[in-house]
Amino acid sequence: MNKKITFFILNNTGSPTRQATISKNFLFLVFFLIITSLGICFFVGYDYYFLKKTFTDFKLTKQKSISQEETIKYQQQQIQLFAKKINDIKTQFLNLKAFEEKICTITNIKNNSKEDPTFGIGGSIPTDIIPDTSLSEKHNLLIRKMHEQTDQLFIASFKQEDIFDNIIKKLNDQKNLLASTPSIRPVKGGWISSGFGYRTSPFTGRREFHRGLDIANKKGTPVYATADGIITYASKKGYYGNFITVKHGYGLTTRYGHLNKILKKRGTKVKRGDIIGTIGNTGRSTGPHLHYEVKVNKVAVNPFKYILN
Repeated sequence: MNKKITFFILNNTGSPTRQATISKNFLFLVFFLIITSLGICFFVGYDYYFLKKTFTDFKLTKQKSISQEETIKYQQQQIQLFAKKINDIKTQFLNLKAFEEKICTITNIKNNSKEDPTFGIGGSIPTDIIPDTSLSEKHNLLIRKMHEQTDQLFIASFKQEDIFDNIIKKLNDQKNLLASTPSIRPVKGGWISSGFGYRTSPFTGRREFHRGLDIANKKGTPVYATADGIITYASKKGYYGNFITVKHGYGLTTRYGHLNKILKKRGTKVKRGDIIGTIGNTGRSTGPHLHYEVKVNKVAVNPFKYILN
């Protein structure tokens, strides 16, 4: 039997009372539909909230992932750029090595090092790093090679510095040697009246060995030091008359005789081209001229070989 429920509707206006009779089954169905609808709305709302939150989190995660990918890409580009710079630095070292060899050849400086002067580790030159290597596949290998070669470059820089310091020292030695080597005419102008070697003496008529050059010119013509040195003698000396000796070091000595005036004192340091006296006719001489000698390790040599101008 279908039970029914009657509802009385009262009105405060004095209207007749109304009543409504509803089946219990219908009321239960309506209640069930309301509960079901609320449940569906709740679950739909919850799903919407959850999906929205998930989408927001996904969006943030995606943005973060994109940012991280850009950072990684930038770092990879920097690593590749660093690898290229290592190759460029190594090329510069090799250019320095070639420059060093050129200097040694020009200056006749010997490199006694048995190992490679730039990359002496094992005597081998490290191969170039390939900057375009796929970092996703060989990232660790590229980084390891970069570390190895930066260590080698660091060591090579100290080796190269020592080599160039040695070259500079040798060049300074050569510079001093060149500055101390007679290389100019002791007198401007004039003519060679008697050369180096055997000749007939103008005084005795006998054959004798002449140890220098006689350069004739007018009295008072300036006489120049032919190289850097120090005056070790500046006075009269027998047949040579007024006489100057300049010691240049490295076993080199020059001597100037028959001077009219001595313009530098003993112990004076002179430079190539300094005026040290004037041509005269002092001592045993047939006319105004300069007697000029060059000695190497106390042995007289032909001065003409030491005149480059």
